Amino acid sequence: MKLSRIEFQNHQAVEIKTKGLEVKIIIDCGPRLCYLGKPGGENLLLWKEKTYTRKKWDLMGGHRVWVSRPLADENEETYQLQNEPCEVKQLEDGWEILTPINPEFETQKGLRVRVLADDKLEVDNYLINRGKMLYSGGVWALTCTVPGKKTLYAIPLGADNMWDYCKVVMFRSWETHSGAYNDDQFSYTEDMMLLQSKGRENKRMIQADRGIMAMNDPERNIMFAKKVDYIRSLQYPQDCNLAVYTGPDSFMVEMETMGPEETVKPGETIHNVETWVLKDALKDLTVKALENCF
Repeated sequence: MKLSRIEFQNHQAVEIKTKGLEVKIIIDCGPRLCYLGKPGGENLLLWKEKTYTRKKWDLMGGHRVWVSRPLADENEETYQLQNEPCEVKQLEDGWEILTPINPEFETQKGLRVRVLADDKLEVDNYLINRGKMLYSGGVWALTCTVPGKKTLYAIPLGADNMWDYCKVVMFRSWETHSGAYNDDQFSYTEDMMLLQSKGRENKRMIQADRGIMAMNDPERNIMFAKKVDYIRSLQYPQDCNLAVYTGPDSFMVEMETMGPEETVKPGETIHNVETWVLKDALKDLTVKALENCF
């Protein structure tokens, strides 16, 4: 494992390199995890500045830390600017990056990335209440991936329990965007929801007990997957802990995890801890094969 301070496309950044993967995180604004790939390989994440914007907010791409709010997960706070330099701490096994305190909400967002194995990371997305009042919300973590023509995204459903079910929220419109209820980009097996991006915008939110979502691409010989714990007794946005978004012309597919929404007392921190794995493409994309990756 090698930890370094670097430059990435005119940004100050930090880097993690192992035998199995490379990760880069910009630190002069954000934090944004801007690069993920195999050593010497292509970036699996979208990274394109000043292209996908909303008012003064710039998507940029990569992986970012958002917050959801009870009964209004996507709101104006979601799109607040994060353009200030971050506080950076080097760990024995990774990096921790913390934003300045938000002057309106008196909160701080953080991103802690630690190496668990050559092909496995812990990505801790968190928020701290630095004020003297209560805050309520959850941590929402989004990873903007670039799909290929044969990339298949998979989300295991259910929990193999005698009382087994899942929830899926579909969208036909949101803000200035439009989707469709009947969309053949999404399909189902007996135990998974699948997405193959065909160039049309849409999204789904999913309640999935296993908390696993994967990007499998045989042409690029990669399988990238994320996993989070799901606690059924807690409140999640739309009762869902995962979401996927596919953009127009397949410019990206977002792999999203949503933490439970909580009351955050002054000085408290709420977390959405993901485990990431990056491996060779799976020949058999099954629930068992995905679980074995973790």
